[in-house]
Amino acid sequence: MRFPSVANSLSAKLLALTILFVLLAEVLIYTPSIARFRMTYLEERLAAAHIAALSVEAAPDFMVTKALQAKLLAYAGAHVIDLIQPDARVYMLSRPMPPEVDETFDLRGGGNWSLIVDAFCALVERRDRVIRVIDRSPKDKAQQVEITMDERPMIDAMLAFSRSILEVSVAISLIAAGLLFVTLNALLVRPMRRLTESMVAFRRDPDGAPAVEPERRRDEIGVAGNELAAMQGAVRTALRQRERLAALGTAVAKINHDLRGILSTASLLSERLSESSDPEARRVTPRLMASLDRAVELCGQTLSFTRDGALPLRVAPFDLRALTEEVGAQVLATVRPDGARVEAVWSNAVPEGLTIRGDAGQLSRALVNLGRNAVQAGAERVRVAAERRGDRLILTVADNGPGLPPRARDHLFQPFAGSARAGGVGLGLAIAREVARAHGGDLRLFASTGEGSVFAIDLPLAPPPGGARLAPAATQKSFVSH
Repeated sequence: MRFPSVANSLSAKLLALTILFVLLAEVLIYTPSIARFRMTYLEERLAAAHIAALSVEAAPDFMVTKALQAKLLAYAGAHVIDLIQPDARVYMLSRPMPPEVDETFDLRGGGNWSLIVDAFCALVERRDRVIRVIDRSPKDKAQQVEITMDERPMIDAMLAFSRSILEVSVAISLIAAGLLFVTLNALLVRPMRRLTESMVAFRRDPDGAPAVEPERRRDEIGVAGNELAAMQGAVRTALRQRERLAALGTAVAKINHDLRGILSTASLLSERLSESSDPEARRVTPRLMASLDRAVELCGQTLSFTRDGALPLRVAPFDLRALTEEVGAQVLATVRPDGARVEAVWSNAVPEGLTIRGDAGQLSRALVNLGRNAVQAGAERVRVAAERRGDRLILTVADNGPGLPPRARDHLFQPFAGSARAGGVGLGLAIAREVARAHGGDLRLFASTGEGSVFAIDLPLAPPPGGARLAPAATQKSFVSH
């Protein structure tokens, strides 16, 4: 895996996004600012026009010379000035030939939105317009000022203001982006790159990759680094255990055949003890035979578990109730660990005529394992029931035994760790669950108390062909009563 180039790196994206967002923020600030700048410019012209118009009141006969009038109009930047007093008197200054007005703006009732629209319309205006502006005098709100002026000087001032805003915005965005880039690169990008490099190296060589150093940080990066270090340690341990189990499985497969032959010979020789004239030999013979049978069964289960892997299914329709009856006969023929025959009741509550598609042999194997676990743990009654739920079948195996001990519940379905009885290896439940998952379902422990245990096999009515494993569906409702 190649790391991205600088242009495509997370740092470059952070830098670009920072500049973009700062500029966007400046645009949002600029919009009301330019409208306010235009308003302030016009108010200054109105205030100057008010002062200029007051000179008419001080002049003899309210008349000023043409030279003074031209100077006053130039001071106000206007062609025509009208000052309307509260008593309706009008003081007026005007050029000899005032130009025609192109647009009139009455600022007395304009809202913020209209001011923004007028400002941007002025910025895009290409003509040299003459505008007439009407508003209350900034010097005295009781007086009204009307001014006719050229719009171009105002537009030039607005453009100069915009350029200064742009320059400041670019400078602020670059400074902010640089500071944010350096900060985020130190706090996020480099730690993330270090974690990424560690993950890539670990994927390539789990055993030879250097371990991630534990992080001292208490934030999310520190938690991610510590969890990655813990995960790598756990994966390395699991891989070593897997290698040992693989070696163990190979060894078991090699010696299993010879061991089963030895046990079969011992079993044949032990049958002669039952014909012995010694009462003590005849008394211990059943226990000896039971022990040999369990040893042969253990060899077979161990070899089957280490060899099968994903179970290939031979899917065909079969009668589930008839299969359950055959399973019951096998379960009741089980010998207890003490050598005694099982004395239990097998209750078949599967409905008559319930035909499903699946591998009858593998499902029989799973049910036999569940039933034998129950009777060998001391159950006197085992009940099997089935219920359709939509496109799925819920098959339950319930018993009235002593329930699973805490150790068995903690390591449920774990081979060689989840046995519920002394001398067991915990393969029965592991194999039963593997069969259920090969059919696209799952095996779950629904309940386990001092009054018994309930296991539920959740199966699709149309299992996947070839033993493909599908995600199991959760089963949370009540299944069976003892």
